[in-house]
Amino acid sequence: MTQGPRTVIFDLDGTLADTSGDLLAAANGCFRELGLGDLLDDSDAGVALKGGRAMLALGLSRAGINDEAEIERQYPRLLRRYADAICHHTRLYPGAVTALHHLRAAGYRTGICTNKPEGLSEILLDKLGVRDLFDSLVGADTLPVRKPDPLPFHEAVTRAGGIGSRACLVGDSDTDHRTARAAGVPSILVAFGPSGEDMAALEPEVLLCSFEDLPEVVDNLNL
Repeated sequence: MTQGPRTVIFDLDGTLADTSGDLLAAANGCFRELGLGDLLDDSDAGVALKGGRAMLALGLSRAGINDEAEIERQYPRLLRRYADAICHHTRLYPGAVTALHHLRAAGYRTGICTNKPEGLSEILLDKLGVRDLFDSLVGADTLPVRKPDPLPFHEAVTRAGGIGSRACLVGDSDTDHRTARAAGVPSILVAFGPSGEDMAALEPEVLLCSFEDLPEVVDNLNL
């Protein structure tokens, strides 16, 4: 009886690519339109990777505005700005593409499970030239729920042709760690993203310092 293929599911923002520059630019564009100027800078990269609403809330609070309704008004505008300039500053982390090629050559299925909207994720992966390296893509709006609910992870595994008992999640946040725990799979958290210094405290199965190490790390999990 075959066990089924092994599968590695990746988060996108802050895990495979540093998308913070383009996200911050989109938020600052909204703030400038409101006459507030640029309210976020590079030191806010960690907040950028928590999503559009988190950026809007932080920036507006710095202008003395604590208004949930204004955040909701600006959110679709932010998404439009981001879609129009989604890959000006974004870069894949060093070694990511090589690691993906090694995994796939070894027979692993690979997929994406992200809290970024699916359409924007598709656009970004296409522009980065790596969409064909993933067998599945599940975004924030693909299903009625999102991470840390385990359902999007399981859906990403299924769409990749894998099975949940032979899968793991590579991420960069407490959300990814909780998703893996809820799904009952190992978590590999990257130490090189904006929140890298906080990942060790979560005690993942693996703390990844370089994508160069990923193929060996995954093999050692004995999925």
